Amino acid sequence: MQNSLLALQTLSERDQAVIWHPFTQMQTAPLPISITRGEGAVLYDEAGNQYIDAISSWWVNLHGHAHPYIAERVSAQLRTLEHVIFAGFTHQPAVELAERLLPILPNHQAKVFYSDNGSTAVEVALKMAFQYWHNIGQPRTKVIALDDAYHGDTFGAMAVGGRSAFTAPFTPFLFEVDYIPAPVPGREEEALAKLEALLDDNVAAFIFEPLVQGAGGMVMYQPEILNKLMQLARSAGALLIADEVMTGFGRTGRLFASHHLTEQPDLMCLSKGLTGGTMALGVTTCAQAIYDAFLSDDKFKTLFHGHSFTANPLACTAALASLDLTLSDETQRNIQRIASRHEHFTQVLQRYGCVRNIRQQGTILAFDLATSGQTSYFNNIRDIAYNFLLERSVLMRPLGNVLYILPPYCMTDEQLTYVYAQIEDLLKTL
Repeated sequence: MQNSLLALQTLSERDQAVIWHPFTQMQTAPLPISITRGEGAVLYDEAGNQYIDAISSWWVNLHGHAHPYIAERVSAQLRTLEHVIFAGFTHQPAVELAERLLPILPNHQAKVFYSDNGSTAVEVALKMAFQYWHNIGQPRTKVIALDDAYHGDTFGAMAVGGRSAFTAPFTPFLFEVDYIPAPVPGREEEALAKLEALLDDNVAAFIFEPLVQGAGGMVMYQPEILNKLMQLARSAGALLIADEVMTGFGRTGRLFASHHLTEQPDLMCLSKGLTGGTMALGVTTCAQAIYDAFLSDDKFKTLFHGHSFTANPLACTAALASLDLTLSDETQRNIQRIASRHEHFTQVLQRYGCVRNIRQQGTILAFDLATSGQTSYFNNIRDIAYNFLLERSVLMRPLGNVLYILPPYCMTDEQLTYVYAQIEDLLKTL
């Protein structure tokens, strides 16, 4: 096999011989594009072509690719301590990151639990919520979520996500969840009424992506209605879980989407931009009362959850470096600059008859392409738009007929102008 692999000419061909990619029908997919390096908002392939990364490589990259400050910090940590078991041991990067995260989160958050990615951060939050009720002797088993939610691809995260083609093969293995409509404009009262009807003394938690449902189609709704939903859920004793895996670290214009709210969650899930997109790390934070419910002389009240790479020092160091950059005046100005540019571009988009439902929250801009086919992830217009933009050196990954821009904060005005122009060219062809 080794000799046959060596006979392949390009990295893309070698990849196809040995790798299975995510969210990809491997039989019909074209050869993957082999990226050899990145710098700022630009990726470079092995043929020397450039691509503006307008979606932050699946929403993780905050400050640009191969950022020298993050690289230097991680490099220094690598020469000091690459990893240590986190059961019974600790280290400076993990402690410092928790010390720095908690003060900038909503005041309700008191403890940090580390994991590996967004999906596992959600798994931890669910286990904390269920076991909290178990530990205090009042077991609750029901979860309420939003229609078309996405919280990850592990089983607990799939269970609280919307039922779809992605989860269909696994439906028999997922625990039951009750859903309410996403409280988008025009459906706010329906969402409130449905939640009120579902609430009882068996609801363990209400989980939501605050203000923006990402993979569900960049569905956006207002803080005021989420405050009402949270108040209503809390009145029945339900714990509130904010999945800020995508919305955290400035994406919505404020440091966290929960900062737009007057109500605050009991648990928060963080990942993606946590390390600036450098490496995998997940965080679940919780209120003091939840943590206290696990304190006991009874070992069976322990939270039995862990990962081999829990609180990896390299990942924690990357997160600390990314936090330095995120909190800097320059980045905060860039977030406002990008949000302002997006706002102006929404006025341009309104001129096109093929554009529907233009929406923006901070640095996230999304709109629907009018189509005669099914409005879904599998709409064929997705491939048309994706390939059109890619041929013009812009990396975007439409969610079916939903086009969105979610750029790294280092993206320049010149690069944004180019991205906007290519989108306009696409719209002129539709």
